[in-house]
Amino acid sequence: MKRIHAIDFCRGLVMIIMALDHSREFLHITSLTQNPTDLATTTPLLFFTRWITHLCAPTFVFLSGTSAWISSRRRPDPGENRRFLLKRGIWLVILEFTLINFALWMDIRFRSLIFEVIGTIGVGFIILSLLYYVSPKMLALVAIVIIFSHDLLNSVMLPSISPLAIAGSMAIRPGVFEISPHFTFIVAYPIIPWLGIMLAGFACGTLFEKDIFLRRKLWLRFGLASIGLFALLRFLNFYGNPSRWTHQHNGLFSFLSFINVNKYPPSLLYTLIMLGILFLLIALSEGKDNRFTRIVMVYGRTPLFYFVIHLYIIHLLLFPMVFLQGFHTGDLVFGAMNYGRPATGSGIGLGGVYLVWIGVVVLMYPLCLLYGRFKATHRQYPWLRYL
Repeated sequence: MKRIHAIDFCRGLVMIIMALDHSREFLHITSLTQNPTDLATTTPLLFFTRWITHLCAPTFVFLSGTSAWISSRRRPDPGENRRFLLKRGIWLVILEFTLINFALWMDIRFRSLIFEVIGTIGVGFIILSLLYYVSPKMLALVAIVIIFSHDLLNSVMLPSISPLAIAGSMAIRPGVFEISPHFTFIVAYPIIPWLGIMLAGFACGTLFEKDIFLRRKLWLRFGLASIGLFALLRFLNFYGNPSRWTHQHNGLFSFLSFINVNKYPPSLLYTLIMLGILFLLIALSEGKDNRFTRIVMVYGRTPLFYFVIHLYIIHLLLFPMVFLQGFHTGDLVFGAMNYGRPATGSGIGLGGVYLVWIGVVVLMYPLCLLYGRFKATHRQYPWLRYL
């Protein structure tokens, strides 16, 4: 199968949005002390700056599954497809705990390791390689069961013994584990909830075999149905998210409460609204070819390259920021759960964060363009398939 432009566009769009979240996390003046979705302390602009980036992870995971299915149609040998998924999965897990963790913490002693979206995609690929011969319909059923029922696992008591506690957290919900005074392991993206989203993406890959007008209609229906189900369940306020929505001091904050859903782990309601938005974006971008979509697709065709490089750029910008604000090398804080920024007094306002975000996105465009061209003209290098 040829590349699907709608996939590249949607992936590129959320990658652009993702840079906003990382710019805020590393540079915003309150990012060390304030939860941007805490309605008691946030502002509407800060809330939406964080909330819109919730779209990124489920899009990455879902489209990773979809891309795995499309990639399998290009290779007739099932054994080769399984080996590719297995190798790519292992490679992504290794990358998570090396280059990506260093980009996050900038700590040469690796006193913090965090299991995030790239790692959970990698494990998902490994599991998908084992489930390769299961029919897409059966995988879709498994995905639905996981997505709709994993919230029930939130009440499961994890074992207190450290290895079993870590394994349980890796499977079902986030956790922070102080292995020693100088080493902390964090699980941010537990495998099972995100696996449901990946399997759904793999099963939905079959839609791209259909006529473009039919699949546009199907994606539109899926999107509206998903958001409609979200609205219904959220209004009923009894299942699908750990916290209930409540009436606030005004209508805007009541609306923020209504859409304030849990990402860690991804609740049913979080998954429904984010995938619903993704499905609508796919429907709207199917068959579209203009200057804007072509620019965005440049980012979407080099996702892993973009992910790694933009993290290093944004994190490195932190150091001139703190030095210009009067701090010195001795004020930098590294170690377990620290990434170099002084504990208090550093950071820029939200307007500055947006300027940095735009600058990073603009800078990444020629880099992604050059790398994409390099990949397209050097197909003889098999390692490029994994980047």
